[in-house]
Amino acid sequence: MKKTTGMDRSITGKWRPATQAVRGGTWRSEHGETSEALFLTSGYTYDDAQTVADRFAGEDAGMTYSRLQNPTVAMLEERIALMEGAEACRAQASGMAAMTTALLCQLSAGDHVVGARAAFGSCRWLLDHLLPRFGIETTVIDSADNDAWEAAIRPNTKVFFFETPANPTLDVVDLAHVCGVARAHGIVTVVDNAFATSALQRPMDFGADVVAYSATKLMDGQGRVLAGAVCGSREFIDEVLLPFQRNTGPNISPFNAWVVHKGIETLDLRARQQSANAVALGSFIEHRLPRILHPGLPSHPRHDLAREQMVATGPIFAMDVGDRATAFSLLDALELIDISNNIGDARSLMCHPASTTHAGMTQEARDEMGVTEGLLRINVGLEDVEDLKEDLARALAAAGL
Repeated sequence: MKKTTGMDRSITGKWRPATQAVRGGTWRSEHGETSEALFLTSGYTYDDAQTVADRFAGEDAGMTYSRLQNPTVAMLEERIALMEGAEACRAQASGMAAMTTALLCQLSAGDHVVGARAAFGSCRWLLDHLLPRFGIETTVIDSADNDAWEAAIRPNTKVFFFETPANPTLDVVDLAHVCGVARAHGIVTVVDNAFATSALQRPMDFGADVVAYSATKLMDGQGRVLAGAVCGSREFIDEVLLPFQRNTGPNISPFNAWVVHKGIETLDLRARQQSANAVALGSFIEHRLPRILHPGLPSHPRHDLAREQMVATGPIFAMDVGDRATAFSLLDALELIDISNNIGDARSLMCHPASTTHAGMTQEARDEMGVTEGLLRINVGLEDVEDLKEDLARALAAAGL
């Protein structure tokens, strides 16, 4: 394998994210293929015994085993790191593999984590159930309360963990403030950026240490594969995360990496257009509902902050229609928008978080987060927004709204 002429980091690092999404992390073989090659291999062969010994000793940069290195996966990792403005990236088998790896690789029994209460159901499960099983203390706070972050710090606090915007209530965290507090106390910030991706928001520009992704979502963009990624400094990725990953194995398959790699080529266009569609659709129905949550709407309590730290405010919003029966009636009346619990897809999708993505949480935890029985989450896709308006208006009327 060889990289294309001029594809060294000193050049690619100067490109803007939209260019990096198309050109970053491109390697070409001697055949000169325009579309990056797919390497479906678990292992590699060597010219001689000394070469393999040198590689396993870390003295030769070649491949050894696809749990550690794979050309297709490496291309995806390079592209994501470039777009994120990170020194390094490691791809993961799924978004939750990325979140779990980003936390467990650096935490031990006796440590303490401060996390945002508004989070994807499985992320809250990590905080509420998994970490405490291993002797790691956790505290969840209202992420919009800037003072709460510092107030929750203990002598053994090692990590701040949060997503912004949050799933499904679209809470927005003040990145500069929270990351600044963490840095002042020697705490590592781990930010779940799946709702925005680097196309819309780059947490490292605001001081974040580690950024984790479900690349299943906007990066793939078409609901095809599971994938995740963790970005950080070269030291963190190689010395903290990699030993955990190489010995526990939450690795992405080369095929899934290739699919996401190709999906990222259109990420910037999709993310911006879907964000615009979400604002248009949210504005259209806002007057018919008691509560709608999208940081792109002036009614959102942190609208100004979202505009400061995001290029666009993302394709996802939530709306409260009162109760579960009304929510189910609305879902059942949809004709164009699909009922699905995925997000980031080019197709518009809607789900009822309390009975799907957050069903595994206690009622107390859902109440704490604001995941009510009437809350619906919608991923706004690339369809003509006028068709989406007609479909949602018809469904709202059918549900008596």
